[in-house]
Amino acid sequence: MTGPKIYVDGDACPVKDEVLSIARRHGLAVFMVSNTWLRMAEGPGVERIVVGEGADAADDWIAEHIGAGDIAVTSDIQLAARCLGRDALALDPVGKAFTEDSIGTQLAMRDLMAHLRDTGEVRGGGRGRNRRDRERFIEAMERTVTSILRRQQ
Repeated sequence: MTGPKIYVDGDACPVKDEVLSIARRHGLAVFMVSNTWLRMAEGPGVERIVVGEGADAADDWIAEHIGAGDIAVTSDIQLAARCLGRDALALDPVGKAFTEDSIGTQLAMRDLMAHLRDTGEVRGGGRGRNRRDRERFIEAMERTVTSILRRQQ
């Protein structure tokens, strides 16, 4: 397997199948990292990594192994920031790219929302996912992979 490696924060990732499909099409390695064993498609280039218990065990494994030009798929803003710090790229499951320009604001907003939830000012989670979110992710992931592969030629 050549090209960038894809690291998936797998425990709550809603786009595992989409990642595997794109990786298979481009011949890329995927590391599906989770705290528990995940049922998922098998295949060449797919490695299932089950880390120990602990809130950040999967994040720590990804942050330690990801490298420049690799891709992380995560909705965890702190993990995305760690990946960007290692010159990797990071996408959330709706296809939004985390960037050096936006990560500081996203971390601050995350902290603010956590505080508002803790004080009872805000209740509930975000909106549910829909078909368009899935399509946006596929488009963004294809664009990201294609761009990296072009630069490597």
